[in-house]
Amino acid sequence: MSNKKVVKVAIIMGSQSDYSTMKFTKKILQSFSIKCDVKIVSAHRTPKRMYEFAKSAEKNNYSVIIAGAGGSAHLPGMVASLTTIPVIGVPIVSKKLKGIDSLLSIVQMPKGIPVGTVALGKDGAINAGLYAASIIGLQNKKVKTSLQKFRLKQTKSIKKKPK
Repeated sequence: MSNKKVVKVAIIMGSQSDYSTMKFTKKILQSFSIKCDVKIVSAHRTPKRMYEFAKSAEKNNYSVIIAGAGGSAHLPGMVASLTTIPVIGVPIVSKKLKGIDSLLSIVQMPKGIPVGTVALGKDGAINAGLYAASIIGLQNKKVKTSLQKFRLKQTKSIKKKPK
């Protein structure tokens, strides 16, 4: 395992309102000292920006892309179709269908264009950060060790008997 390459994750989302969920992804990545860039990149309202972001993601040294999207939630899939970097989709809870539309849009990718999909909302945003850390940990000992410590601490926090 090598620690020489700068580890960086892109956190993208379709709109400013998605940041209330995606901020939890950023917090988790920062807790593992994983550098991240946060950007608003809408598949529908800024398609040229989305295309340019995805096509330059590898050149910009992103190891993982985490894409939060609500409603029709095309962002994770569209980005995944333009790069071979792992993409993790975070379904944002929507007003109309409570995020089920987002979840189904992200999880139902056609074969050949995979998107790792996590749970809805805050829990999914946290898990996306942990998922990215586990991917990065395959090549980075420091991140892997930090993730192992995180899991051990989590395990120890569970009581054996109720109070």
